[in-house]
Amino acid sequence: MTLTDPTGDAAAVRATLLANADALVPILRQRGPGAEAARTLPAETIADLHAAGFFKMLQPARFGGYEVHPNTFFDVQMRVATGCPSTAWVLGVVAVHNWQLALFPEAAQQEVWGEDPTVLISSSYAPTGKVTAVEGGYRLSGRWSFSSGCDHCDWAFLGGFAPTPEGAPPDMRTFLVPKSDYTLEDNWFTFALKGTGSKDVVLNDVFVPAHRTHKMSDGFVCNSPGNAVNGAPLYRIPFGQLFVRSVSTTAIGIATAALDFYREVTATKVGAADGNKAAADPASQEAAADAARRLRQLVMVLHSNFDTLLDAATRGQKLPIEQRVAFRYDSAAAVSEAVAVVDSLFSLCGARALFTDSPMHRYFLDVHGARAHYANRPEASARNYGRVLLGQRSTDFFL
Repeated sequence: MTLTDPTGDAAAVRATLLANADALVPILRQRGPGAEAARTLPAETIADLHAAGFFKMLQPARFGGYEVHPNTFFDVQMRVATGCPSTAWVLGVVAVHNWQLALFPEAAQQEVWGEDPTVLISSSYAPTGKVTAVEGGYRLSGRWSFSSGCDHCDWAFLGGFAPTPEGAPPDMRTFLVPKSDYTLEDNWFTFALKGTGSKDVVLNDVFVPAHRTHKMSDGFVCNSPGNAVNGAPLYRIPFGQLFVRSVSTTAIGIATAALDFYREVTATKVGAADGNKAAADPASQEAAADAARRLRQLVMVLHSNFDTLLDAATRGQKLPIEQRVAFRYDSAAAVSEAVAVVDSLFSLCGARALFTDSPMHRYFLDVHGARAHYANRPEASARNYGRVLLGQRSTDFFL
């Protein structure tokens, strides 16, 4: 395996990052069973992701980051998913945190990266803990679940509602907490995405200074404290748009791997009962064509949406809410489309796909695991998009 340090212009950096992803795919496939048994990614994989430059993709240039086009980030994530879905999931959610930290006040960025810009952050955004306002900041207590990749991170982003005066709008924030202030509960016993190590983060009356918080409303209007020092258009993309794609794009990569496997197996498969070639079966042909069409469309929509988002940020323009709601729906719907692709291919693979050493077994479970994420519910996004199309107000602020 050869990994190259990405250097040069944007096109050269993109080409190197994608080449590094391709080089890692066979290694990640070999490590997959071990990651599942350990219920977390091996340290070697995290080291390889660092060496490949993947955690730098969305990190500010002043901390050694590449500030790539989001499409490069997501293309790398999809390719990694063809090797190991759990690795792609952790890469997506942990690497996107380097982008969000760039939105925090400069003091918070220096605390995390000032001495070591390779430090990583995990997260749990659901506001399940208790937040109390105190002088200079807040105190947090409680439990936050599903913190993917937390074993390899030294900080955590935790979601919560800051107290507000009566009648004031909700103030949801991300609170940045060092690992020394929380414990991890090893409760990640699942049948899908086993290697993500998405354990619980537990806090007991921890002080978080105000500068280590980020208001979701600032991310929504694309005017966060970090924009004062990180001026690239990348950091003017709405927070919700980038984050939701980080938890949906792995599913596209999984479905791509499922199609690759299906093509390989079906090309030489002969029916044990009738001796017919599976590749000559019209049902097999239609399934392959439909899967390829769906995946091609999913990637085209992903690329088009982020070309639009980055172009608007570059021009200093705000996208209409209707367009942002549509993009949000595209993200969630992509996962359901990926599930449909995998399900259709799985049903035609025959009984051999039932064995636990079959790659299709892993793709089937993991794509359904991705679908379980709160952000990947197409029903909620569809209803909100429909409301807006019919003249009602959006009820989703995570846009």
